[in-house]
Amino acid sequence: MVNPADFDAIRITLKLALVSTALLMLIAMPLAWWLSQLQSRFKPVLEAMVALPLVLPPTVLGFYLLVALGPQGVVGGTLESLGMQHLAFSFPGLVIGSVVYSLPFAVQPLQNAFSQVPQDLLDAAATMRAKPLDRFFSIIVPLTKHGFITAGVLSFAHTLGEFGVVLMIGGNIPGETQVVSTAIYDHVESLNYAGANTLSLGLLLFSVVVLALVYSLNRGAGRMLGGSVGSNTTKPQGGRS
Repeated sequence: MVNPADFDAIRITLKLALVSTALLMLIAMPLAWWLSQLQSRFKPVLEAMVALPLVLPPTVLGFYLLVALGPQGVVGGTLESLGMQHLAFSFPGLVIGSVVYSLPFAVQPLQNAFSQVPQDLLDAAATMRAKPLDRFFSIIVPLTKHGFITAGVLSFAHTLGEFGVVLMIGGNIPGETQVVSTAIYDHVESLNYAGANTLSLGLLLFSVVVLALVYSLNRGAGRMLGGSVGSNTTKPQGGRS
């Protein structure tokens, strides 16, 4: 059975996932577009920096975020000097940690989708005096909506399962910073395997649904973009003999 503390953890987890995903989409959209259009020898370095959370141990990332956001850190110390509270062991701190840790899951699907947009469509729109923002929202966004959906779904799902980062930067304060993953850890420590199993099973089922949805979207998007590219690159059969 799910107890009231677990319901609090579920509520905080969902709130964290929603807020983090919204911020990630706002940050990832211009960053992914810039990376998809960038022609520079430093591009691999920039892409590696964005993808770093994929290979960096969560506790390492969480530790440095804790140092930065804590009372002695650059961010936390500055806030305290201004009469405000530092961000360690708080919900805003959890949001910052989640955004940093899930950034690749938002940027990479968008960057891949942007890279597949036929350039001739953008060139044609430019000849019709469409401004860059007009081209982006009238051509690019409709053609890459699958990328936005994939980025949003993966970011949301990844936030639900975070453990190392949220434990380091948020602690495990019931009703404030305790999320589902840390609640499972508490249940296991107290040998409450039934409670841990209930929460774990919920995350497991949700993960399967999310992955099935993402693979389905990617397969459909591949057919759609393939048809779009094909229709724009097909040449007339008739020609000079």
